[in-house]
Amino acid sequence: MKKIILLFFLVLLSAFETLAQDELALKILEKPTPRFSSEQEKDPPHMQGTITLRVEFLGNGKIGNVTPVSDLLMGLTENAVEAAKKIKFAPTIKGGIPITVTKQVQYSYQYGWIPISLIDEKAEAIIKRAVEKLGGEKYLQVKTVYSTGYYTIFRGGTADLPNSFIDVIAYPDKERTEFKQAGNKIVQTNFGDKGWLFDGGTGNIREQKPPEVENFKRGLRTSIDTFLRGGWRNQGATLAYVGRREAGLGKRNEVVKLTYSDDFAVEYEFSATDGFPMKTLYKGKDGDEAETKEEDRYAQFVDVQGVMIPFIADHHINGAQSSRINYQTIELNKQVPPSIFTKPTDAKALRKDLKL
Repeated sequence: MKKIILLFFLVLLSAFETLAQDELALKILEKPTPRFSSEQEKDPPHMQGTITLRVEFLGNGKIGNVTPVSDLLMGLTENAVEAAKKIKFAPTIKGGIPITVTKQVQYSYQYGWIPISLIDEKAEAIIKRAVEKLGGEKYLQVKTVYSTGYYTIFRGGTADLPNSFIDVIAYPDKERTEFKQAGNKIVQTNFGDKGWLFDGGTGNIREQKPPEVENFKRGLRTSIDTFLRGGWRNQGATLAYVGRREAGLGKRNEVVKLTYSDDFAVEYEFSATDGFPMKTLYKGKDGDEAETKEEDRYAQFVDVQGVMIPFIADHHINGAQSSRINYQTIELNKQVPPSIFTKPTDAKALRKDLKL
């Protein structure tokens, strides 16, 4: 009897493996960069912008029609169309058969060509809906965020005492956070590829170590705000619609996946009912460099100056809650002096709470 059951599971496993092989998403193998004409090389166009193309990826492995959706002048659109015709790819497989699909391809130009982004129209529609739900143009025009609240660490399912914080964000890549932990103050500041730390216990100010800076940069990549504001669009990333996913009794989330050129992938879940962002999922590493499955969850959306903001953000690692951010106050577009991100020479000023 055991042999029969084992044989049944082996057959079932083989069927699942065959099914997996019968369903494969489009995979880009080569993404040629547009080339200038001889005339353009003599005098490269001095402009910035994005060209969006609708591209047919045929089931026979060839590029079909390439149609501009948005364009740029001075021959740049023509350059992009010619490059798109040379994309190499493995076609979408459905039911074991290669099929033709249409995707959007974006080429960004900022006084020179930037790697292409592959865009899924369904995923774009989900982003657009989310942005509108969060405040539309008001959301997109947020330049700074000043907030206060509490940060709580969870250990083995039990919450530590909450730590108060003051946080200042200046988009796209500056952040300063002041924590108070058991009477000790920590100031963490990042700006682009640099950062510094102040430890009130020792009174020391130091440059952040490379892993600490990389952790901040990874946070920018996974940030729901960076995603919805399009901070990834000039980085050669691929945006795809994954499908619907269970999200509790009678609930579904729409899932989109962003894959960067170095294969770092982030999934974003949005409520299928109202379009609000619900989750962000990605892989990380623990202190022993072991791979972890990480998840950010958003709740308690509050209207702040016409923008809907989640006042609760929970972080989970391998299915267990590891922290919670609970905002108390948030102010948008407050004047933020650039000097607060500069590493000070004297630590005395850092012992006082930041006030803007």
